[in-house]
Amino acid sequence: QVQLVESGGGLVQPGDSLLLSCAASGRTFSSYAVGWFRQAPGKEREFVSTITGNGGHISTADSVNGRFTISRDNAKNTAYLQMNSLKPEDTAVYYCAAGGSGPTRTSTRASWFEYWGQGTQVTVSS
Repeated sequence: QVQLVESGGGLVQPGDSLLLSCAASGRTFSSYAVGWFRQAPGKEREFVSTITGNGGHISTADSVNGRFTISRDNAKNTAYLQMNSLKPEDTAVYYCAAGGSGPTRTSTRASWFEYWGQGTQVTVSS
C-alpha cells in the first residue's frame, strides 16, 4: 500500500515556474513508477510525465516536453514535477500516481497506476 500527498500548487502568472512534490509513504517507493497526470475542468485526465522506480526511464507528453521535468529522490520517498514557462492552458488539477511492481516498468496510461494522490490545483492566469 502506498499513500501519496501532492503539494506545491498555486496561482501563478504565465511564464512563471512551480515545483510540485509528491510525498509517498511506505518503504518500497523505489519499486514503483510515478506518474503525473492533470485534469482541467470539463476535460479528461491526461498524461503529463512518468519516471520508473529506478529513475532510468522518463516519458513526457509532447504538450509539456521541454518545459516540465519529472524527477524523484527515493531516499526521501518523494517525486517532483518542475514546471517552467507555464501557460494558461496548463491550468488543471495535477495528480501524482504510483504503480507497477518492479523498478524498471512504467506506463503513460492512468489505468496502469494503482495509487493516487488527492491532487493539487495549478492555475496560470494574468
